[in-house]
Amino acid sequence: MKVLVVGAGAREHALALALSRDPSVTSLAVAPGNPGTAQVAENLPVDPMDPAAVASLATGFDLVVVGPEAPLVAGVADAVRDKGIPVFGPSRRAAQIEGSKSFAKDVMAAAGVPTAAADTCSTAAEAIAALRKRPAPYVVKADGLAAGKGVLVTEDVTAAEGFARDVLSAAGATVVVEDFLDGPEVSLFAITDGTTVLPMLPAQDHKRVGDDDTGPNTGGMGAYTPLPWLHTGDVDEITTRVLQPVVDEMRRRGTPFVGLLYGGLAMTSAGPSVVEFNCRFGDPETQSVLALLDSPLGEVLLKAATGELKGTTLAWKPGASVTVVVAAENYPGTPAAGDRIELGQLPAGVEVLHAGTRDADGGLVSAGGRVLSVTSVGESLQEAREKAYAGVAQVTLRGGFSRTDIGARAVRGEITIPARRSDQ
Repeated sequence: MKVLVVGAGAREHALALALSRDPSVTSLAVAPGNPGTAQVAENLPVDPMDPAAVASLATGFDLVVVGPEAPLVAGVADAVRDKGIPVFGPSRRAAQIEGSKSFAKDVMAAAGVPTAAADTCSTAAEAIAALRKRPAPYVVKADGLAAGKGVLVTEDVTAAEGFARDVLSAAGATVVVEDFLDGPEVSLFAITDGTTVLPMLPAQDHKRVGDDDTGPNTGGMGAYTPLPWLHTGDVDEITTRVLQPVVDEMRRRGTPFVGLLYGGLAMTSAGPSVVEFNCRFGDPETQSVLALLDSPLGEVLLKAATGELKGTTLAWKPGASVTVVVAAENYPGTPAAGDRIELGQLPAGVEVLHAGTRDADGGLVSAGGRVLSVTSVGESLQEAREKAYAGVAQVTLRGGFSRTDIGARAVRGEITIPARRSDQ
């Protein structure tokens, strides 16, 4: 099987690594890729936001896997699918589950899926009114794509109002103001062919830039899997109450969702409640989840792309995985770029996945905000943490930084799910 992965980040590097371990994958390319993907696949030049260009490049491949959300929302999967090539990734219309927060709320309401009550606002006055009828903490989200940074959660109503005004100042922009959901968050990926839903290992990412969840939101500073604090049966409940109803509703609307449905959920006292949906593998959770996958990824994704997922199961390696992001100086603002990256001797069970990197004068330099993902596998979460940070210590990047607490609260047993209310 010849497989083409579309994208250029650490998620695509993780996908390429997993696909390279599948014996059925005889040829592997990543477009446009990065210096890391070049180590396991052929990098091919393409503008991933150009549906026609990607479709032309895909000719001759047996499966195309679209990694990032922006190309999916732009209709890249549609263009490839129109050429009769199997695609793992939703159509432009189905990708609105991530591309529009208000669309996602509408789908959830129709499907009876639990989520925070929300108001979609197109003016500052509407946003201020929506905020002032709610108690703190205040949650404001840009309605469209924002690379994980279009959300503000704050105790300060003035800051929330200012953020809403900033988002609304963009032409045609809207914001979603919603109730705050208490309880630890879970990222649950599900592979789907539009009918069958196949959940993967649950993970938790760390969105804030600083230790102890301080500072602004980012695209994700690290992740770990599995979740020792999650209850037995929670994944089944999320699949039954959230993921399957959404897939069924999308199919009922004539926009079947084929690809990776990512549910970001809060485990509240009323049960799992949706914070957001994404239409693709999450970054950095993918790096850890795929590190533990023991099934042939290419075969599974092809079954999803061709509507043959029913009866498929996933096998997982024992142990745990931790991913720590090494970010460039000043991220998530305007990150420093062009700084030399040096990698020392990595411990066994540790991979360095490339995101914001490029080759220059025979060496590796930074070229983005989240530069590298250091991903480990260990027999326990504690061992995986130790290995990941030993790997981080082998990365030299001027001004580069990482959070020091990825997975730490889980190791210490400090994460608990609120007791289920008796009316649930």
